[in-house]
Amino acid sequence: MDEERRSKTRHRVLKAGTIEFGGGAIDCTVRNFSDAGAALNVTSPIGIPERFTLVIPVDGKHLSCTVVWRKEKQIGVRFG
Repeated sequence: MDEERRSKTRHRVLKAGTIEFGGGAIDCTVRNFSDAGAALNVTSPIGIPERFTLVIPVDGKHLSCTVVWRKEKQIGVRFG
């Protein structure tokens, strides 16, 4: 898969998150996470902009994200 292109090791997680952008919000599940990025499960990637804020309430995190890939029900993001 994409493993060989990652500069940081991702850790498998299962945390609730929210994709926030321009007054809108979409629930997601964080499936893996590193200092550099994450994979998010979503109902549909349609309508999710290229840049947004990922909120992970359980960790108190608000992370600026850029989408690097999209699949049917998952998106990959880079932080920063």
